[in-house]
Amino acid sequence: MTTNTTTGVPVAAGPDSAGAGAAAVAPAPAPARGRPRISVYLLLVLGLILVAGPFVWMLLGSVKPESELRRVPPTWLPETVTLENYRELFSRLNFPQFFFNSLVVALVVTVANLVVCSMLGYALAKMDFPGKRLLFGLVLGVLMVPGMVLFVPQFVLISNLNMVNTYAGLILPSLAVAGPFGVFLMRQYISGLPDELIDAARVDGAGEFRIFAQIIAPLTKPALATLGILTFLGSWNNFLWPLVVAQTEDKYTLPVALALYSVGQNRTDYGLLMAGAFVVVIPILIVFILLQRHFVEGIAATGIK
Repeated sequence: MTTNTTTGVPVAAGPDSAGAGAAAVAPAPAPARGRPRISVYLLLVLGLILVAGPFVWMLLGSVKPESELRRVPPTWLPETVTLENYRELFSRLNFPQFFFNSLVVALVVTVANLVVCSMLGYALAKMDFPGKRLLFGLVLGVLMVPGMVLFVPQFVLISNLNMVNTYAGLILPSLAVAGPFGVFLMRQYISGLPDELIDAARVDGAGEFRIFAQIIAPLTKPALATLGILTFLGSWNNFLWPLVVAQTEDKYTLPVALALYSVGQNRTDYGLLMAGAFVVVIPILIVFILLQRHFVEGIAATGIK
C-alpha cells in the first residue's frame, strides 16, 4: 500500500512497482574472483621437479650401496640405506685440506671482488673524469669475451710469474674473469641511487672514500649480496682452472679432488661422487639461505633476470 502524493489517497502497489523497489535496494553482487588455472599449477610443479629432482636423486643416491646404484632399472628410494660413501669420502680424501683450499680461494675471490667492483662501479656511476665512457665501454667489451678465450693467456702469464701451484695462481685469474660482470652489476645499481645524497655529503666536506663507505656501501647491500652469491658460487664450483694450476694434492680444491678420486681409469665410484657432490653443495645452500632476501632484491633492482 502506497499514498498518492498529489491526492493523498492510498493506492495499492502493483507487482511491477514492488519488483522495482526490491531491485533498487538489493545490493550489487560482488565481482567473482578469478580462479587460477590448473595449468599454472601443473607448470609450477613441473618446474619444481626439473629443478629439485636432480638434487633429490643425488641425495638419495649418496646413501645407496654401489651395487644398487648400478642396477638397471634404477631404484628411486634406497632399498638399503648406508653411510659407507660418506665414510669413504672422509677417509680416502684429505677432506679438511681440500675444504680449506676451496674456502680460502672462494672467500678471497668474493671479498676482493666485492670491494674492487663496488668501488669501480661507484666511480663509473657517480663520478666525472676523463675517459669514463671509454672505460665503461672497455668493461662491456671484456664482459662479452668468453672466459675460455682467456684461459691459455692467463696460464702463460701465471706460469711466467712463477705462480703455478700457489694460492695466488688460483685466486688472481678468478678475479679477472669475474670482475667485468661485477663492475657492470654495481654500476647499474649505484646509478639508481639519488645524487642528492652524494651532493649533500660533498657540501659537508666528506671525501669520496667516506661517501663510499658511509653512504654508498650501506645502500648497496642487495647488489652486494647478489654479487657475493654469484661470485662465491662460481669460485666454489670452479673446476678447470684449479685442475690445471694445482699440481700437488695440498693445493687441490674440493671439485678437483672429488673428480680425481672418484673417477678411475676403469670404473667410476658413483656413490662417492654423489656423497662428495652433496657435501660440496652444502656451503652454497647455507650462503644462499642467509642472503636470499638481499639476493632477490638485488636481482629485481638491477634488472638482471
